[in-house]
Amino acid sequence: MLKVSEVLTVKGHTLFTATPETLVTHALETMSKHDIGSLVIMQRGQLVGMLTFREIIRYLSKHDGTIGNIIIGDLMDRHPVSVSPETLATEVQRLMLEHHSRYVPVMEGEMLLGVISFYDMAQAIAAAQKFENSMLKAYIRDWPDDKEPSKTR
Repeated sequence: MLKVSEVLTVKGHTLFTATPETLVTHALETMSKHDIGSLVIMQRGQLVGMLTFREIIRYLSKHDGTIGNIIIGDLMDRHPVSVSPETLATEVQRLMLEHHSRYVPVMEGEMLLGVISFYDMAQAIAAAQKFENSMLKAYIRDWPDDKEPSKTR
């Protein structure tokens, strides 16, 4: 079964973080520049939240489309669902769907290892299915032919 650790290995471990005191305008610049949909919010080496475009869009819709000098701590999800490197892909899928989370931090104890996105999961599962499919096709191609005469006498 596919585990989060395998998804992280393929994806890489590049992380973008911010603090709760960071201006949301700075977060938007970072997210746009690096084409990412989330920032992990850290304080004194601890995960304290996640900021995604979802929180920003919700704020904008309630405030006439202006951000102003708001800080990340006022918008972020303070209780993001997280997973461990040993979590199975099927469990990550379930959690993402249940919590409507497109981004999930990967934690090993208190240490942040990375973030898995819905896209990362879809890509990893598609690759695993493609590999399994090719293995099954190879197995079927090499299937013994029952019409060959028996070689035992």
